[in-house]
Amino acid sequence: MKLRTTKRHIREGIKNIFRNGWMTVASVGAVTTTLLLVGTFLALMLNLNYMANGLEEDVQIEALIDLTAEEEQIQELGTSIKQMEGTDSVVFTSKDEQLNQLIEDMGKEGSTWQMFQQDNPLSHAYIVKAAQPNETEALANQIKQLDGIQEVNYGQDVIHQLFQFNEYARNIGLILIAALVFTAIFLISNTIKLTIMARSREIGIMKLVGATNGFIRWPFFIEGMLHGVLGAIIPITAVLTGYYYLDNNLKDQINYAFVELLPFNPFAWQLSLIILLIGTFIGIWGSVMSVRKFLKV
Repeated sequence: MKLRTTKRHIREGIKNIFRNGWMTVASVGAVTTTLLLVGTFLALMLNLNYMANGLEEDVQIEALIDLTAEEEQIQELGTSIKQMEGTDSVVFTSKDEQLNQLIEDMGKEGSTWQMFQQDNPLSHAYIVKAAQPNETEALANQIKQLDGIQEVNYGQDVIHQLFQFNEYARNIGLILIAALVFTAIFLISNTIKLTIMARSREIGIMKLVGATNGFIRWPFFIEGMLHGVLGAIIPITAVLTGYYYLDNNLKDQINYAFVELLPFNPFAWQLSLIILLIGTFIGIWGSVMSVRKFLKV
C-alpha cells in the first residue's frame, strides 16, 4: 500500500470519528464500559493467580519419622525420598529443632513447652518440596509407603481446595472476559454497520468511479481501531489509579501473609498494554465483521 494511500485512509478514518458524532460516542462508551470491567476482572484474576501460585510454592510435605527408627534408617529414608521422581528438595529437621521452633512461634505461650526439652515427645522429620506443586499429593503418598515413616502431613484438605479454587478462578475469569469482549465487538460492529448504511450512496459512487473493496474498507478498519484505542484510555487510567491506591495504602493494613499484590511496576505497564491490545482488537474485529457482512458495493 502506497504511503499516500495510507495517509488518505488514516485521514478518512479520523474524519469518520467526528462525522458520526453520537454514534462514535456510543461506540467508544460501550468499549470504555466493557474494558473497565475487563481491566478490573483481569487485575483481580492476575492477582488471585499470583497469590495462589505463591501459596502453591509454599506447599511442603512433613514426613514424621518413627520414634523407634535408628540413625542409619533415618539416613536411608532421606536418600530414598531424594531419589523419588518429582522431589525438589529434602531437608532433615530434628525433634529438638522442631521443639525450639514451636516455642519461638508460640511467643509467650511457648514457655509451656519448655518443660518437654528434657523428654521431647516430637519426632524427627523430613521437610519435602515437590518440583511441581500439583505433584505434592502423589509424592506424599509415595513417602507414606516407606518403612520408618510414622505420618505424612501436607495440609491435604486445604491444598486440594487451593488447587481447585485456582483452576476455577482462572476458568471463570477467562469466560467473563471473553463474554465482555464479545459484547463490545457486537456493539462496535453495529455502530460501523450503521455508518456503512448511512454512507451507502457515497460508497456506491466510489465503486462506480473504480474504487476497490479494499480501498473502501480501510477507513472503516481504522475507524474501528480508533474506537477501541479511545475506549481503552479511561479504563487504563481508572484501573491503574485504583490499583495504585490499593498497593500503597491498603497492603500495610492486611495482616494475612498470603495476601500479596503484584508489584505496581511492571504490572501497570503490562496491564495497560493488555487492555490497549484488547481494545484495538475489539475495534478492528468489530469493523471486520460489519464490513464483511454489510458492505454491499
